[in-house]
Amino acid sequence: MNQERATPDQTAVRTALWRALHVEVDPLPHVFEDRVGLVLAAPDAEWQSRPDMGPFTRPFRASILARARFVEDFVMKQAEQGVQQYVILGAGLDTFVQRRPELATHMHVFEIDQPGPQAWKHQRLLELGFGVPPHLHFVPVDFEAGDRWWERLMAAGFDPVRPAVVASTGVSMYLTRTAITTTLQHIASLAPGTTLVMSFMLPPGRLAPDIRIGVERAMEGARASGTPFISFFMPDEIMDLARDAGFSTVGHVSAAELAARYFADRTDGLRPPDNSEELLVATV
Repeated sequence: MNQERATPDQTAVRTALWRALHVEVDPLPHVFEDRVGLVLAAPDAEWQSRPDMGPFTRPFRASILARARFVEDFVMKQAEQGVQQYVILGAGLDTFVQRRPELATHMHVFEIDQPGPQAWKHQRLLELGFGVPPHLHFVPVDFEAGDRWWERLMAAGFDPVRPAVVASTGVSMYLTRTAITTTLQHIASLAPGTTLVMSFMLPPGRLAPDIRIGVERAMEGARASGTPFISFFMPDEIMDLARDAGFSTVGHVSAAELAARYFADRTDGLRPPDNSEELLVATV
C-alpha cells in the first residue's frame, strides 16, 4: 500500500466533523463528545461554513450522535460484564480508542475498513502522537477485491470462541441485501454472548416531507460519488433477517426511542428525525 496516495473517506470525514460541530456549536448537555475526529481530519479554518455543515443537516447530525452514544454506552455495559473484544465494521474516523482509554485498554478493538483510508488514519495517528497501542488492531479489507472481512479479522487476532460487541453504523445502506445477509450469518456464527449493533435506514417514504428532502439530497450525492444507497428496511424486515441468520435474541431501537433517551431535555430542538436511521440489536 502506497500510503502517500491514501486519502480519508469523505463520508467518514463528514461524520467526524458533525460530531465535532455538536461540541462546538450546540449547547450543553452534549449527547456525544468527540473533538479527536476533527483533529484527525484537519479541515481548513472555514470548515463550519461547508454546505454539509449547514442548518438543514441538524437532524442528520443528531442521528449520528444518537447512534454513536448508544453504541458506546452499550460497549461500556458489555465491558463491565467481561466482554473484551470490540469490532467496528466500517470504522472510518472512529476515535473510541483515543477518547476512552479507561475502556479501550481492557479490550481488543478491531477496526475494519478499506486499506487506503485506514492507511491514512494510521499515519495520522502516528503524526499526531496518538500512536497505535497494542490493543488497537487495524484490519484492512479490500471489499472491491473480494476480501472476506471475517477471514481478515481472524488473521488479525480476533478470538472467535470469546464473545464480542460488533458495531456496524452508517454502512448497511450501501450494501446489497445479499451482502447484509452474509454479514449477519457470519456474526451469528461467533461465540454465544456476541452482540451486533447495526444501523439501518427506513424507506425514504416513511420520513416527514421536510426530512425526506435532505435524505434525497444525500442519496443524490452518494450516487454521484459512486456509493449509492442500495438497501432500506422496515424494522420487522431487518429483525427477520437477523433471526433467520441465527441470532437468538433480536431487538429494534427506533429513532423515537433514541430521541427520548438522549434528547428529551434539550431546548434547542436538536433531535434525530422519526423513521430515519434506526438500530438493530441482535445477540448470539
